[in-house]
Amino acid sequence: MDSGSVAFLRELLTDTGWLERTRELGLALRTTRSPGGLLLVGTPDDEPWHLTAHLGDEARLSGLTQLTPTLVRWQPPADAPAHLRIGLDRLEQAARGETLFVVAEQKAPVPLLERVDDARRTGATILALESGDAELVGLAHDAIAVPEHGLVTFDGAQHLVSAAAGEIAQRPTLRERLARLLDKVSGPALPD
Repeated sequence: MDSGSVAFLRELLTDTGWLERTRELGLALRTTRSPGGLLLVGTPDDEPWHLTAHLGDEARLSGLTQLTPTLVRWQPPADAPAHLRIGLDRLEQAARGETLFVVAEQKAPVPLLERVDDARRTGATILALESGDAELVGLAHDAIAVPEHGLVTFDGAQHLVSAAAGEIAQRPTLRERLARLLDKVSGPALPD
């Protein structure tokens, strides 16, 4: 999904509450303190490659280095490049200031839930994008559930969250600030 498609999707979802929720989760992702401290993990059959790539792009384009993700894999091949060889044991090292983002369209397996619980106990922030997994939601500090037949697909929700994470708030221009000041002083302009 390109940026134009994401913008169109955002326009369609303006009054649904989805944008506010994805912005909240995007802001929560930004609280990670250091590059590589944002850990993304999925289920054994569905690793979040796509979201990892998008968050990497957002980190680079926005200059928010804390969004630089670390993909945590269930069974990384020994001959994979170093950044693709990070296994579940990395979750045991999760610490305060780091964020564990669980992306699970299916129910999270017990071994993952146990590691998430351990990471939470050591002070890591737990976020989740899931589809109705009560146990995972119970461990997460914040989560968004993506219903199977809802307004947004699981893939669409990932795009919304990554775009929201990289959003840079635009400072109002001088003209906009003056217009607001004028409205406060004189009241809004009324049509004739």
